[in-house]
Amino acid sequence: MKLLLIGSGGREHALAWKLAKSPNVEKIFVAPGNGGTAIENKCENINITDIDELIKFAQKEIIDLTVVGPEDPLTKGIVNEFKKEGLKIFGPAENAAQLEGSKSFSKEFMKKYGVKTAEYETFTNVDEALQYLENCPYPTVVKADGLAAGKGVAICETKEEAQEAVKSYMVDDIFNGAGQKIVIEEFLEGIEASILSITDGKTIIPFISGKDHKQIFDGGKGPNTGGMGVLAPNPYVTDEVMKDFEYNIMDKTLTGIREEGFDYKGIIFFGIMITKKGTYLLEYNVRMGDPETQSVLYLMKSDLVEVIEASLREELNKTTIEWNDGVCINVVLASGGYPGDFTKGYEITIDKKVRDKVFLAGAKAEDGVLKTNGGRVLSVIGVGKTVEDAREEAYENIKHVTFEGAYCRTDIGAHK
Repeated sequence: MKLLLIGSGGREHALAWKLAKSPNVEKIFVAPGNGGTAIENKCENINITDIDELIKFAQKEIIDLTVVGPEDPLTKGIVNEFKKEGLKIFGPAENAAQLEGSKSFSKEFMKKYGVKTAEYETFTNVDEALQYLENCPYPTVVKADGLAAGKGVAICETKEEAQEAVKSYMVDDIFNGAGQKIVIEEFLEGIEASILSITDGKTIIPFISGKDHKQIFDGGKGPNTGGMGVLAPNPYVTDEVMKDFEYNIMDKTLTGIREEGFDYKGIIFFGIMITKKGTYLLEYNVRMGDPETQSVLYLMKSDLVEVIEASLREELNKTTIEWNDGVCINVVLASGGYPGDFTKGYEITIDKKVRDKVFLAGAKAEDGVLKTNGGRVLSVIGVGKTVEDAREEAYENIKHVTFEGAYCRTDIGAHK
């Protein structure tokens, strides 16, 4: 098979690595890819991002299957456009992708189908939003309605913080239109968990859970990032939590997908909060998370291509996904200054003493030399029988990966 993989992050490097392991795959074109996919087995980067150009490329190269990594092309209808041309593609159609593309759309969907989630209000008028903040309980959560690269959520301890968030989203327009409509939501206290899963529109199969670490500093302090590391499986996702999730969130979501008639053959990611009052859904993503993918796929024993093909054939009800035992931790090595200003272009050195995988994200290959090209530069993997073993392995591996100004959290997986 010849595959086309769309995207350029650490998630896409992990996907490319896992897809390339399938004996059925001969070649993977990654559009546009990064420094990791440039040197990955069976992979070749192509500098195309335009949907029409990607369709022409898929036709010319007789691509057997296209896999979409990020949310942006999904919300822009790439799946619909490929299918019009008779091209096989894995991902939700445009209407289903609104579950991530619009926070208000997804909250209304949750409410309609009885999915357990926080109370909320939606606003398009800044004065009405500010008026609401006068009497709502604190802490409260302010969310940009549209896509904001994982950064459009502010947990506000005080009215003043909430007013600042609303003004920055709606007046200052820091998310270039994505915050012109906002959702103000009840704050839920508890432990967050990520549950990636795959659906064919009739069945959902959850993957193993993950625990993301979103803030920049140890102890969950400082501003939110795109994610500084992941522990999988998440030790807080017990059998009891999983049953609660499946009954109150997953099964009701599947009912909604069927009732709405969504064409959904792709990944559905559940961001959940485990509270004393039960398990609540925070958000949907319609693609794999980053850096969750790096840890979760590393533990997947099954052939991902075969699982995707089963989804496209609507045969997930006949499919079992197998997992390797143990624990996987990935620790993100970021550019100094991220998520604020940082410098690009530093050379990256990965010593052969690294025993596990390094997935590259904000990195490019220039004349055979890897250089930093983003905030979250790479993820270093560590696996072990226990969380402690995996942590020790990951941080040992990190000693052998260097670039100027490299920064990481030292507490990934050190859950309390």
